[in-house]
This record gives sequence, structure tokens and C-alpha cells, in this order.
Amino acid sequence: QICFCAVKVRGACRRGALGPKMVSRTSVRRINEFAQNLFDGAAPGYDRIAALLSYGQYSRWHAFLVSRFSLHPDALVLDVATGTGAVAMAVVRRYRCRAIGLDLSRRMLDTASRRISCAEYRDRISLVQGQAEILPFPPSTFDAVFFTYLLRYVEDPKSVLQELARVLKPGGWMASLEFDLTRGIWYLPWKLHTRLVLPLAGWLISPEWHKVGKFLGPSIEQFVWKHREDIPRWWKEAGMVEVQSRRLSLGGAVVFWGRKAGA
Repeated sequence: QICFCAVKVRGACRRGALGPKMVSRTSVRRINEFAQNLFDGAAPGYDRIAALLSYGQYSRWHAFLVSRFSLHPDALVLDVATGTGAVAMAVVRRYRCRAIGLDLSRRMLDTASRRISCAEYRDRISLVQGQAEILPFPPSTFDAVFFTYLLRYVEDPKSVLQELARVLKPGGWMASLEFDLTRGIWYLPWKLHTRLVLPLAGWLISPEWHKVGKFLGPSIEQFVWKHREDIPRWWKEAGMVEVQSRRLSLGGAVVFWGRKAGA
């Protein structure tokens, strides 16, 4: 089920409120269009190709992400930048709760819808097209919020974290998965992988994947060098406590998780 413009939450159709900080609508639209164009063409076969290009780590990262805290079957979860719905499906499969997956890309959501329609728990997952900067939900709606590979694609990551925390209930949990930089002796292999292997493999797969492959390495490196020390502070300034992180796969990915204060 894909719902555009509005989401059915607890039996009512709710429209979004602006997040805690206004940013330029022009710059947000420009970045949104870039991300949408980048991943629309990569939607077909995304999970299979992502698993191949990550040497099988893709599903392992997801499994670790959704295992950071426990959820009850009556919990309502939001998965932002859901893509093909992989994390939303993993959460529902593990906890038998309900989930809403939100993404900017219509083609990614179409792919997610086809995948979810074949799952036994398909009636527990809904999909919505929307922006992380302006979530179409009232405050304190969700018991948990997940997001993956999001912060590099928004104009103001700090503000987006505050917006994600806004829709989380006090005492609720939030967790994220992002790419990271390997360190020490593993930095050179990472550099070769992101600058040579990914673009070449993408070129062999399709023009759309070639574009993704060329973009990822420089994008990850620029973001991490600029904001590595900022991210834990952003979480805390968004009202999150007990914030922890774990680097995975020799440092190629990092998972953050924490609880919203107030419960």
C-alpha cells in the first residue's frame, strides 16, 4: 500500500507539520531532486546488487540495526529512507509490529510495494512518499524510528535529526545505519573499492548504477571528514539520550542508536 501526500495513522489521516528549523525550500528541493534522480534508476534489483557490492554485508548491517532494542508487537515503527523496504520488513519480521516506510523515490517505493506484497506480514507495513525534512506525522507518533543512508542527502542533517525525534514518543528508540570510513591499514582498500571497484561494477551493471558507483565514495568521504565528530552531538541536541554507536565491517558502516528523553 503506497499512500501519497498523507498517511493513515491510528485511524486518522494526518498531514505534516514543519520541522523545528526552516531551511531554504529551494536548496531542499534541489537536494531532494538529486537524491531522487540518483536512486530512481537503481531501484530495480537494488537489494541484490547492494548485497553484491558490499560483499554480503548489506543484510548483516540491517540485522544488527534492528537488533539494537526490543519492540512489542503493538509498536508502531517509522522507517525513513526505506528504499525497497528492507529495514521495515526486517523490523516487522523480527517483532511482528506495524511499520510505515517513507521514501522520496517513487520507483523505490514501487519496488518496496512489490516485495512487501509477497510477504506474509504485508498487512503490517504501509508505504508513503515524503521528505525527511518535513515528516507528515504529528509529534510523538512512533514507538521507534529507523533511518538508513539518509544524512548525506539532506541540506541540514542536524535539523532532520530533530524532525525525526519530533515524531518519536518520549522513551522511544531511534537507530540509524550510515556508511563510514575505514581507518589505518584498511583505508587504502576502502579507497580502492569506492574509487575503482564501485564505479567499474556500476558501469558493468547499468548507466544508473555507474552514476551511483561514481558518487558514493567521494560523498561518503566528504561527509564523514566534515561531520564525524558532529553526529553524536546532533543526536543529543535532538533530545536523544543513552546514545551509542558501533562500527561494522572494519569500519565501512556505522550504526547509531539512542532513546528519546522524557519517559
